[in-house]
Amino acid sequence: NFWSNLGVPLPVCPWQPENLQKNWLREFYQVVHAHKPHFMALHCQEFGGKNYEASMSHVDKFVKELLSSDAMKDYNRARVYLDENYKSQEHFTALGSFYFLHESLKNIYQFDFKAKKYKKVTGKEIYSDTLESTPMLEKEKFPQDYFPECKWSRKGFIRTRWCITDCAFDLVNIHLFHDASNLIAWETSPSVYSGIRHKALGYVLDRIIDQRFEKVSYFVFGDFNFRLDAKAVVETLCAKATMQTIRAADTNEVVKLIFRESDNDRKVMLQLEKKLFDYFNQDVFRDNNGTALLEFDRELSVFKDRLYELDISFPPSYPYSEDSSQGRQYMNTRCPAWCDRILMSHSAKELILKSENDEKIVIYDHIGPNVCMGDHKVNKLNISVLSLLMVWHCYKREMRMGPEPLPTEICGKFSLRFQ
Repeated sequence: NFWSNLGVPLPVCPWQPENLQKNWLREFYQVVHAHKPHFMALHCQEFGGKNYEASMSHVDKFVKELLSSDAMKDYNRARVYLDENYKSQEHFTALGSFYFLHESLKNIYQFDFKAKKYKKVTGKEIYSDTLESTPMLEKEKFPQDYFPECKWSRKGFIRTRWCITDCAFDLVNIHLFHDASNLIAWETSPSVYSGIRHKALGYVLDRIIDQRFEKVSYFVFGDFNFRLDAKAVVETLCAKATMQTIRAADTNEVVKLIFRESDNDRKVMLQLEKKLFDYFNQDVFRDNNGTALLEFDRELSVFKDRLYELDISFPPSYPYSEDSSQGRQYMNTRCPAWCDRILMSHSAKELILKSENDEKIVIYDHIGPNVCMGDHKVNKLNISVLSLLMVWHCYKREMRMGPEPLPTEICGKFSLRFQ
């Protein structure tokens, strides 16, 4: 048996949605077929793309296809939460959370945050528009003053709580703030944007462990927008280069930086603008899965006492080309980075990694590495649940209702995916 936890910013591209959706669904179904998960959670950010209203028909088609496909026929229960109320600037997050339960999984419960009790999951239900009134989740959009540069930010999070056997856990769909300008990100180490994400993530973690509800283990996954330390990366990649600064004639504002080799005919190594990061050799981000650059991936270190992540062994997940023929090519808009992550509380880590042997059956990786899936790649985390369920029984939970214990034969694997 398997769980699957898939957190994925859905790549709906307005100018070629058919190709991207077909690629995405094909790769997704292949993973479902290969692992046969019993519980799947799919977390989407920017659901419907940047132009949400124009993409509504594509969103509806995607949801219908996902729920009715032959690949998903063994999942007889589902919960779908779509934040579609794009006319509400105060609340709209463009987040979507999908949960699929295999027919062999007999007892699973979802928490009602209003009634403060668990309810058995039956049937298939879709919720959209005003999720604020849905008691089976908590949804919040970050306050506007968290990111004043963006007049209408959609960043926020959705939290659901689940219970299998005697263990409760939270699944949090999250979307943090991006880097608005490469030039500003380059100015300081760490960047001002890193500080904004730090504040927002801290808010989410405080929120999900506050005193309103029982504390449980949690998994947080989605688009954290974590970026490499831009200043340190540029200093390393262009260590022997000279920098040319170009300013706007009317404001004297820096609009472009050009880094050239000191010799070799002063070859251009890097061009940097607000939304341009054009490095001459993209292989540095792909060779050995870009792991040489992991030393500049520093944003999560602030939360090392609160969050755990398995070792990264896949290339940066963003920003991939949206050209359907360029599955491995990065766009020259941002410095490639591991924006999309699957994180967990330390208590959750103890649940999934009972022994060193468990590490051998844990897979934290991309899906569709050579296929265009949109500007973000989908990440997956496969975890053995045999040891997970055994450890769960070692944790005391003051449940307000007692779900039936899960039969031993239902143990299997736990998979997490996101982009």
